[in-house]
Amino acid sequence: MKDDTDKFVVAFEKQGWHKPFELFEEYYKQQTHNERKVIVAALNDQVCGYVTLLDKTYTGPFSTESIPEIVDLNVLIKYQKKGIGNKLMDVAETLAKQKSDLVSLAVGLHYGYGAAQRMYIKRGYVPDGSGAWYRGKQLEQYSNCMNDDDLTLYLLKILVKVEPFITVRDAAM
Repeated sequence: MKDDTDKFVVAFEKQGWHKPFELFEEYYKQQTHNERKVIVAALNDQVCGYVTLLDKTYTGPFSTESIPEIVDLNVLIKYQKKGIGNKLMDVAETLAKQKSDLVSLAVGLHYGYGAAQRMYIKRGYVPDGSGAWYRGKQLEQYSNCMNDDDLTLYLLKILVKVEPFITVRDAAM
């Protein structure tokens, strides 16, 4: 990850996304202290995207529970729609499963997050029912907020297959 920092900063800058060097430096530091896992996708020595995983969430509706949280999934534009985001999520979910049968994430609500919203729902994530959150706090009904990157919805996924407790038998039996 440390060697990828400059590559990510330059690549995101070229496509007009602000991802400062300090962000990746902090992720690397947290990874070395086992506070965060950073998963990087690369193709032919070119970085394509990354996602991070916290062993537990520190904000939001699950902050009092030990549920891992997927944070900051990003795939460079030129590599999108090639399955890289799903592969990154596969790895993050596999790592989360080592800690819990559940995994959480927060997704932005503006249209820039539309592709991510669709992917998460297709992968089995469901809203947790706590409503919208803004800047780490649950919004009260009719509260004012701005539709920016800090307006989020928390989602939860069960990582185990749940067997039905009812068996359906063929009527001919």
